[in-house]
Amino acid sequence: MNIRQDCAYAGIGSRKTPPSILYQMTDIAKGLAECSWTLRSGGAAGADSAFEEGATKKEIFLASAEIPEAAFEIASEYHPAWGGLQPYVKKLHARNAQQILGKNLDCTVKFVVCWTPDGAETETTIKTGGTGQAIRIANAYRVPVFNLANEGSLEKVKDFCDCALMQYSDYLS
Repeated sequence: MNIRQDCAYAGIGSRKTPPSILYQMTDIAKGLAECSWTLRSGGAAGADSAFEEGATKKEIFLASAEIPEAAFEIASEYHPAWGGLQPYVKKLHARNAQQILGKNLDCTVKFVVCWTPDGAETETTIKTGGTGQAIRIANAYRVPVFNLANEGSLEKVKDFCDCALMQYSDYLS
């Protein structure tokens, strides 16, 4: 499969993201929107919604939408307990493949910004939750992951995208 990259990023994370990080996510999305970045997310409460609030261009992948069979195949490859999942949960994980690889699974995001309780960026744990599926897929496709639970991650996002990202945020002062 020929994979291309456009100016899209995945803004994702836990439904239990702390309020201060949710505000930060909205600010990040606003800054990236000013630089013409497109958000990819999953429409869930918490982190996904915070990114959506700040983004102007967005691709939101919902488990209730039609998901290509190839997304399920990719999801099954990266989920450690795929066989034991209920059908709806499989849809949630398959839509994570679209967040990273695009609607047709042929256009990777440039990077992922997220929050998980364990700060996962490469190695995921049970504490990473459902966001771990997107992190595992991102890692497999060599997409950088910046987890806002980790010190210095916001600075890494700013440096990576080389954009006036922080004009909306006091987090780096």
